[in-house]
Amino acid sequence: MAFIGYARVSTGDQTLNLQKDALYAAGCIDIYEEYASGARVTRPELASALRACRKDDTLVVWKLDRLGRNTKHLIEIAEDLAQREIGLKTLTGFAIDTTTAHGLFVFQMFGALAEYERALITERINAGIAAARARGRKGGRRPKLSPEQQQHAAQMAEGKMPITAIAKTLGCSRHTVYKALDQVVV
Repeated sequence: MAFIGYARVSTGDQTLNLQKDALYAAGCIDIYEEYASGARVTRPELASALRACRKDDTLVVWKLDRLGRNTKHLIEIAEDLAQREIGLKTLTGFAIDTTTAHGLFVFQMFGALAEYERALITERINAGIAAARARGRKGGRRPKLSPEQQQHAAQMAEGKMPITAIAKTLGCSRHTVYKALDQVVV
């Protein structure tokens, strides 16, 4: 019987130290570390952690949302672990023990809440994008060249000036010049 740890953060800017310390303190012998969104179903280190688990082992995560934010995926993981007689344990929040009916119910409720949280985040992002568009913002990066510079690039191109020379004159890349020429209205 062994405790197998899984730690995950969404970006490389975040640190796994808090999770790893807690997993080691809980007695995990192996900890699989991942830098990936919890919304992604395919995560190589999670797959490795699940493969490492044997009968009577326990997969330990710091918090349920570290395992995933999609209820369907969380339930699939729990069912797979249960079929293989492997436990699932969380270290923070409500204690989850998927070997009992109560523990499985709590697990499913928290999985639903994690999915709800993810949906709210998506909804807020979409509302922000819609509000920005209503104010005339198109989104994406701002053009590297101003409209005046784009017109100047078009005039130089009409005068048969090479794209490389135009880019050098404007202090930008050739790609930027080509993109500006596609956008300019003559």
